[in-house]
Amino acid sequence: MPVYFFWGADEFRMKKAVKTLCDRNLDADWSSFNYEKIPPEQSDAVMQGLNQAMTPPFGMGKRVVWLADTSVCQRCSAALLAELERTLPNIPDSSILLFTSGNKPDGRLKSTKLLKKHADIREFATIPPWKIEQIEHQVYQVAKDVGLQLTPAAASLLAEAIGADTRRLYNELEKLKTYWVEPKVALPPDAVTDLVATSTQSSLQLAAALRQGQTDRALTLITELLERNEPALRIVATLVGQFRTWLWVKLMTDSGERDTRTIAQAADVGNPKRIYFLQKEIRNVSLPQLKSALKLLLALEYELKRGAPETVTLHTKVMQLADCFRPI
Repeated sequence: MPVYFFWGADEFRMKKAVKTLCDRNLDADWSSFNYEKIPPEQSDAVMQGLNQAMTPPFGMGKRVVWLADTSVCQRCSAALLAELERTLPNIPDSSILLFTSGNKPDGRLKSTKLLKKHADIREFATIPPWKIEQIEHQVYQVAKDVGLQLTPAAASLLAEAIGADTRRLYNELEKLKTYWVEPKVALPPDAVTDLVATSTQSSLQLAAALRQGQTDRALTLITELLERNEPALRIVATLVGQFRTWLWVKLMTDSGERDTRTIAQAADVGNPKRIYFLQKEIRNVSLPQLKSALKLLLALEYELKRGAPETVTLHTKVMQLADCFRPI
């Protein structure tokens, strides 16, 4: 298929996919003639891209036309839609037309429906920090890409240390591959502990401290997270996700549900076996406490998005959140 649409917030993975696509289709000796990246600020960018894609390549290899940061799936004029309808089905096999965007395509638009019909659409979304199983699965995938075997314990340590940061994950795995001289033997956890800087401060640890009513520890963690330049809204997103998961697990458990698969589905937990540990975490927490915490977190997110000062606002809300769970 000569048309591709890549989208998502994980720019690093997307750029690697773009490079792979170019390397596979461009002839190195003729790439300067057959490769063109068209930025979004260029006038009539999509029209130019369509015209270029219809032009035969010069010399060997294929022609690659990249429409970067396109908004064609967020807004599309009638004239542009008509041109897309005319051109996309007729892109020659000697060309590759690539659209990329950080935004999710609007499924209601005719341009999106058209691309779904004629393009290979790939998502490069950042995995939420609380989805541990998905992060560990990504660790295994990237390790396979770089040619490194991991023990389950090593993969778990990497997931905890790096989270969903794919750029750092690739860098750390390449470093571990250079260090590990036995490629046929799975990398042990000791190597990860010795070579990968593992931060003891994470947003998930902050969530645990808040759930336990540990105000001092929570304030220390939020300060250290901010000092490491962790974006405030990302911290809040992790907390919202974790407390929402706890809330659903508590709600389903208190309602008498015993099937872990049903609870996992309601709480959006990929591995039903994890429900036991989540239930254990919130055994001494009440449903009203979790509801109050989530309400405070959503208020915090609203204030930050309206431009409230990050440090003061976070510290204030952290104290209020920890107070929700303080033993009476």
